Amino acid sequence: MSASAGTGVFVLSLMSIPICYLFNSFIYTNSVEAFFYTGCTSVLILVISARFMLKKKAPGDPLFYVYAVYAFLSVVNLIIGLEQDNIIDGFVTFYLKQANPYINTAHGHMISYWDGCVHYLMYLLMIAAITWGDNYRAIGLYWVGSFLMRALVYILGNAVGKYGIQVGPLFLLHMLYIAVSIWACFCIFSQPSTRAAQLTSNQEAERKNIFHRPLDLLFIIFLIPAFAFCVFRGLVVLDCSSKCCKDYAQQYEPYLRDPSAYPKVQMLVSMLYSGPYYIITLYGLLVPGCEWMPDLTLVHSGALAQAQFSHIGASLHTRTPFSYRVPADSQPVFLLVNVLYALVPQALCYRCFANPAFFLRPTPEKKSD
Repeated sequence: MSASAGTGVFVLSLMSIPICYLFNSFIYTNSVEAFFYTGCTSVLILVISARFMLKKKAPGDPLFYVYAVYAFLSVVNLIIGLEQDNIIDGFVTFYLKQANPYINTAHGHMISYWDGCVHYLMYLLMIAAITWGDNYRAIGLYWVGSFLMRALVYILGNAVGKYGIQVGPLFLLHMLYIAVSIWACFCIFSQPSTRAAQLTSNQEAERKNIFHRPLDLLFIIFLIPAFAFCVFRGLVVLDCSSKCCKDYAQQYEPYLRDPSAYPKVQMLVSMLYSGPYYIITLYGLLVPGCEWMPDLTLVHSGALAQAQFSHIGASLHTRTPFSYRVPADSQPVFLLVNVLYALVPQALCYRCFANPAFFLRPTPEKKSD
């Protein structure tokens, strides 16, 4: 298949920049000229994109078109984040005034950057894989984890936070996005695995125990305090009366007390998801033949990367009230702990995919006559 389809998606996504600017101008000036230019630009973009995407053969995978729309929206989210930080102006002012209050919180602000940068890159990679007929299951699973974490925190945070659920057109559109994304998640899971063939019995016998695998031993040593850390932060947001919980929230992570409820929901979701994950991963690193380990680490690393990016950024961002930001003298410890907590699972994910032999099941060797 020609690469022109992927090129069309890339062009379409970048055209969101002039479209946002022209629509913003039209809404605020209510001028016929702005409306005319906006309409002409939109039609031109659709024609150019269709020309690229359908030049030879349209991709048969429906996820191609889902990712094409998502790539367009990702650039819009990046524009939203940049305008909220006053880096640019006059692109999405109309949207920010009408949007769900979530988008104006520090957590929602960091999500705009995550979606506009990380998710955008993922969409382009998956589109390229579909265009060239390659398997995109691995990068897709990483996106699944990131999306699920974002959706859970968004829905539950709106339900229990001070903003509540405001059922309007924008909220309904977001629910449509979540519904389509859930369908995409199932499509990704249905993709065939690209892992190597199963091991033979002789190769199985050569696999070493944990004490002869120093890297895996280091990961196991990390998993134990990581489990304790995610449970501890869950207890903090549940208002545990322990002195250490209160001191930690006051000195290192006051953002956990933010009344928007997004950090509280974030920690509870992490505790209920990451806690069991660490226990299961301990088993997978000790017992050979756990074929689900690489996929599980991909989903979890995507979820944790998104969660930690949002949490670290929101804890330091000026949109967070000063009393809930990390104190200046505690920032080195805060960053060290939270960055390590985010990066080590990424390294474990890489280890599982770079050397998956330990996680493959042996197949009995055929006896020759």
